[in-house]
Amino acid sequence: MINDIKKRSLHRTKIIKGQVEGLEKMITKEEYCVDIMTQSLAIQRSLRSLNKLILENHLQTHAAMALSSKDATTQKDALEELLNLYELSNVRGK
Repeated sequence: MINDIKKRSLHRTKIIKGQVEGLEKMITKEEYCVDIMTQSLAIQRSLRSLNKLILENHLQTHAAMALSSKDATTQKDALEELLNLYELSNVRGK
């Protein structure tokens, strides 16, 4: 993992951990539902930020190497992996 991205990712996970702990306390204390949902949405936004960092690392390292490979199967697998991630990130709820 690229050092800068690793450092930023670990920092982001610590923030998320604190946010989740705060959310748990809010639920325990039966705080106002909208405040709980606001905290939950902030956590989701933080997770998206973390996902972006991890994706950036993957694209700069693993995906770049695989897509530039002379092996067609390696290229195809890398492309399929990225398309699956794209599809997963765009799945609509019921």
